[in-house]
Amino acid sequence: MFEIIWTEFAVTELRNIYLYYLTVASKRLANKIRKSIFLEIKILESNPFSFQIEENLISLNQKHRYLIVKNYKVIYLISKEKKVYITDIFDCRQNPEKMNR
Repeated sequence: MFEIIWTEFAVTELRNIYLYYLTVASKRLANKIRKSIFLEIKILESNPFSFQIEENLISLNQKHRYLIVKNYKVIYLISKEKKVYITDIFDCRQNPEKMNR
């Protein structure tokens, strides 16, 4: 089993997504989206290599991978110490070049 570790940046992005839906929709929808992201990420504990390498970050040479959850890419790295680092939650409706922020 791999340990899931959230970077500060990814936590901030998830919080921003939650606050956005809280403002423009409802608390119920904001919670639903956040919960679906957490539930889908659980698969990374046992199968982190199952998902594709993120082509938009290939220039970083760190082999970022991604998992799609609704309209979001959960971007992550796998360490040799059996840890999965969630590095970003990226809205797929944005310009992919923004991913390099």
